[in-house]
Amino acid sequence: MTASTSALSIPDLETVYDALATAIDQAGPDKAELFLVKLALLNANALGHPAVVQQHIQSALQDL
Repeated sequence: MTASTSALSIPDLETVYDALATAIDQAGPDKAELFLVKLALLNANALGHPAVVQQHIQSALQDL
């Protein structure tokens, strides 16, 4: 299973990045990890494909 062929444009990715950075700052250092887990679970649920979520997890772990 692969993700949808529609991808965000670079400007849209930058908008998402900015919103994510702002939300992480708003959550604060003591709640940032919880916020990110909640966000990941909400996005996984919206995506609806566990195998794709697993692929994204492995991709995100690369080059940390």
